[in-house]
Amino acid sequence: MKWISAAFNFVRTYFALLVVLAVFVWSAFVIVTYRAEQTPPDAVVIRLGHWQLEAGVRDGLNQLADEYRKLHPDLDIRIIQDAIPESTYGQWVSTQLMGGTAPDILQVGGQLPGNIWLSYYNRYFHPLSRYVSAPNPYNAGTELADTPLRQTYKDGMKTAYVAEMQEYMAIPLTLFGTRIFYNKTLLKKLTGLDEAPLDYREFLAVCDKIAHSTNEATGQPYIAIAGSAYHYGQWDPMMFSPVTYGCLRRADFNRDGFVGNDETYVAFKTGLLDFTYPPLDAWLTMIREVTDYFQTGYTGLGRDEAVFLFAQQRAVFMTTGTWDAGSLMEQARGQFDIGIMDFPLPSPDDPVYGGVVEGRIYESPGVGFQFGITRSSQHFDVALDFLLFLSSQKGNEELNRCIGWIPAIKGTHIIPLLQAFEPHLEGVYGNINFALGGNTTITWGQQLDLYKVNQVSKQKFAEDFTKYYLKNGLNDFLEQQRDWRRGIQRNEQYLAGIRGRAILADQRAATATDPAEREEAKTEAESAWVRYRAITASRQIWGELNHARQVRLINQTEFPEDYVGPYEYSPKVLRHIREQVAAKVAAEAAAAPAQD
Repeated sequence: MKWISAAFNFVRTYFALLVVLAVFVWSAFVIVTYRAEQTPPDAVVIRLGHWQLEAGVRDGLNQLADEYRKLHPDLDIRIIQDAIPESTYGQWVSTQLMGGTAPDILQVGGQLPGNIWLSYYNRYFHPLSRYVSAPNPYNAGTELADTPLRQTYKDGMKTAYVAEMQEYMAIPLTLFGTRIFYNKTLLKKLTGLDEAPLDYREFLAVCDKIAHSTNEATGQPYIAIAGSAYHYGQWDPMMFSPVTYGCLRRADFNRDGFVGNDETYVAFKTGLLDFTYPPLDAWLTMIREVTDYFQTGYTGLGRDEAVFLFAQQRAVFMTTGTWDAGSLMEQARGQFDIGIMDFPLPSPDDPVYGGVVEGRIYESPGVGFQFGITRSSQHFDVALDFLLFLSSQKGNEELNRCIGWIPAIKGTHIIPLLQAFEPHLEGVYGNINFALGGNTTITWGQQLDLYKVNQVSKQKFAEDFTKYYLKNGLNDFLEQQRDWRRGIQRNEQYLAGIRGRAILADQRAATATDPAEREEAKTEAESAWVRYRAITASRQIWGELNHARQVRLINQTEFPEDYVGPYEYSPKVLRHIREQVAAKVAAEAAAAPAQD
């Protein structure tokens, strides 16, 4: 009886622990048996990890996987998806990669900072440059049959190119876009309009009318725009910040066509920019004019709260992308009609924005839903072949039709619902960046949020942030420059590896007796030397020159009265140009034959 009593006491003492252990053993058994059923011993198993939980994604991938298996009846190919929520994908993919248990194919480029992905690319993923530079065999019989894979993409596959490595590291599958969704049924009820206006002033007037309408059943006012911190991140780059395009003329010191966070600081430090500069003043004005129609407290809300308001027909407008189109249509089915519109644009004669809005937003047709192949994959050839199948003209069109997204490959067709997402290939873009790093970035976000919710005026915001920015931003600027300086050493280490591969390839080309092997070595050497020269020029030489120029401007205490930005002319030069033009016109008039 003693052993029974001892056992009872043991169970009572460690009951909770025993329950946890039992659940763990049971779950482990279920997982092992489930995977054993999915992965027979003679099967070629390809695991595919991604964070896309939207409607249709997993079904679309499964359907294309079935079609791929039919093309290869000689192999028992099993493609298993690991669909992980966005909130945990970053941690999950990190542990999988570091533990050597990562899927063969992984969605890359999101849910982790860019520098983390860069280190993962370098350590855990296969470079794909040699494969994307060859034609896709699954495009046989189409107009893309002899076209290198990267050139079959609508964006030239530029989003898959990692400049720091000078390599293509992923194969994208979808073209994404952002537009404004609106409840057509509710818009008609509250405003009498069948379509939402595309003129900026008319759009604000509609929003104002909606905001002053009340739901008769609940007594609550309607919300014109369902917003959140997440959704503000879509409105700003697509509609607000493009009015800052003119900052390019005063702050693009390295003349690369963009204003970086370091150039923004230098421009403020030298007095070339401040918040009274018309593009920046108009930017702040537009932010408040539009966000005043978001629901109260939107800066503290997440994406789901805004989607809930829209789905419950309490809000008329909401901005989101192609990734949500299918889900929103499904939620609205039988309840209300959904419309999709472009972002409103001020007219050229607008009293506030007419002088600063230089066009509609330029949308680079960048593709996403990118997948890389991990070095831990036991079936690299099959994993690559499956991605080539998904990125073929026929396969990519079918995949995106199933999901309800836009195909990434040229010559594919778009479902009617998504035709409104066709990108604008001509236009302007935002050219300002206050995220300098450290405390400056935190302060910028905090003070801008206060301005967005009308707790401080535009003048107060501009004065307070400018004062902080000029005084404390220097520390963050210098820290950024120190990081850049440390990056030079890492670049030199990486360059040494590229240089070594190039030299070895040259040696193989010189000693190879087989013509095919010689040509392959020459191609490899040429590619390596191109990467070596490109990184040396862009990161080691020009970076040093740009750094020295910026530091000189920051340390300069006095500037001439006619000091202007990189793309501007001083009054003296403009006066000289006018004099030359006038003199030329006068000379031509004097030389012309007299008229009867």
